[in-house]
Amino acid sequence: MKSRSRDTGFRHLVYSTGYSLKGLVAAFRNEAAFRQEVALCVVLVPLAYWIGENPIEWLVLVGSCVFVLIVELLNSAVETVVDRIGPEHHELSGRAKDIGSAAVMLALGMAAVTWGLLAYQKFLG
Repeated sequence: MKSRSRDTGFRHLVYSTGYSLKGLVAAFRNEAAFRQEVALCVVLVPLAYWIGENPIEWLVLVGSCVFVLIVELLNSAVETVVDRIGPEHHELSGRAKDIGSAAVMLALGMAAVTWGLLAYQKFLG
């Protein structure tokens, strides 16, 4: 029997897609921050059609939302691995979690600036 790790082509794509969907479901079920950011994206993505005056602006607005979700997924993965290693406090474990959290904060800040600037340009500029 062929090992899944050696699958290529279409079969690999199918397996990879399944693993990715499994990861999205796990994040949604287990990570409150991810659920909150998904809810925010559900509100903001339709607004992007209204605020964005051309396809590039729409892409920047929607892209900033997707970027936040990507960074949150990576942060959640880091936290999960650190928690898997052990529940005891360790300086490096805390640092890893703090760095992941900082990445999410920067992504959220960038999204806020992006949305703020384009909304300002549309309504007050």
